[in-house]
Amino acid sequence: MDSQEDSLKPTTVVRAAAFSVHIFTAFGAAIALLAMLEAVREHWTAMFGWLGVALIIDAIDGPIARLLDVKTVQPNWSGDVLDLVVDFVTYVFVPAYAIVASGLLLPVAAPLLGIAIIVTSALYFADLRMKADDNHFRGFPALWNAAAFYLFLLHWPPLSSTLLVAALVVMTFAPFHVLHPVRVVRLRWLTMSLIVVWGLLGFYALEMDFRVGTGVTIVLCAIALWIAFSDALIRMVRSFG
Repeated sequence: MDSQEDSLKPTTVVRAAAFSVHIFTAFGAAIALLAMLEAVREHWTAMFGWLGVALIIDAIDGPIARLLDVKTVQPNWSGDVLDLVVDFVTYVFVPAYAIVASGLLLPVAAPLLGIAIIVTSALYFADLRMKADDNHFRGFPALWNAAAFYLFLLHWPPLSSTLLVAALVVMTFAPFHVLHPVRVVRLRWLTMSLIVVWGLLGFYALEMDFRVGTGVTIVLCAIALWIAFSDALIRMVRSFG
């Protein structure tokens, strides 16, 4: 009986491969440190570049973990907790610093909004209802790396940028659904196509230090609006149908 049970246990190689996925995920936090160092130097495009690398890691570690059945092979290590830790520093903490320190907001409001971003995002990450049954996020899903990108892209007057950040803080717990680009099944082909376009144009914007034409800006903003409000739009169209 013991020998049969032992034969069912994962081999050392399998366990090592599974644990390497956790190491890969944890490297996202190391990337966040590099992004933070660039942010402190006010090398904003370099900061976004490193955050982009962290975004790629976050996009592919999950499928790899499921492929290797990491949760079963390494049951003592929580990939979900690790993912939340890394996401908080890459999606929230580093971008929050950039938003506060970049001079894009009103000086008197910047530190207060930075605190609001950190506190509301921490609460959001702890909310077990952060995702709906159809995998949409509930409220603004603390994507402050994306919010910071658009603040640098649009470069609105400080008052307008301040109002936008304040609105996003409030919308963190608002009763509307935001599209998860990968996990939402409905119109996934369209969403993934738009994400590819966004990635290419986002890379171009960084290469140009955000000095891009109106057309590129409009397309990037349109994709963001689709991610944020497509669910509400589809529900409204269906209600009239």
